[in-house]
Amino acid sequence: MNSFDTYIFDLDGTLLDTLGDLAASVNHALRTHGLPEHSIDDVRRFVGNGVRKLMERAVPDGAGNPLFDETFATFRQYYMAHSLDTTRPYEGIPETLEALKARGCHLAVVSNKMMAATQELCYHFFPSTIEVAIGEDEAAGIRRKPAPDTVFAALKALGVGKEDAVYVGDSDVDIQTARNAGIPCISVLWGFRDRDFLLQNGAETFISTPSELLL
Repeated sequence: MNSFDTYIFDLDGTLLDTLGDLAASVNHALRTHGLPEHSIDDVRRFVGNGVRKLMERAVPDGAGNPLFDETFATFRQYYMAHSLDTTRPYEGIPETLEALKARGCHLAVVSNKMMAATQELCYHFFPSTIEVAIGEDEAAGIRRKPAPDTVFAALKALGVGKEDAVYVGDSDVDIQTARNAGIPCISVLWGFRDRDFLLQNGAETFISTPSELLL
């Protein structure tokens, strides 16, 4: 594994196992508005492109459903109150982040989650290691991934260039984001997508455990 000075991490499926809380929030919103619920595996397939796209995939007929806006609002409200119910770092993540930090590396998170949720989760779980957390913020002109905006915003906040930076993520969106930002991508195999899917979407470098980032 090459040595990098700056690590830009995806959040859901990379640092944190958020699937349980996302699925519970999706189904709470659907149930509240009389819509059919989904299995956790369904929700696993829906995630990766931001919470609006998640709900467009979960609600029958997506944004065209007359109940969509209300259901989406219910999801957002519920998830902000329940994003820490079952969410936990993947095994080995806290120790790996601490070790990278001890080496003097810069660490940031970029996510398609809402900005507030992204920052709350990072401050809660990684207060001493993640220096910058950037989420979706259209009002600030930060487009969601695979646009490179979140990566560039993170690099700017860190005060570093992209020359010695690497992106670490678990999805096709992450591969595209890294490509659009012009930095290499490491794809993790403990997240929401499997090796075959990642290979089909252009993944070239894989790790099976967080500690491999230290090699």
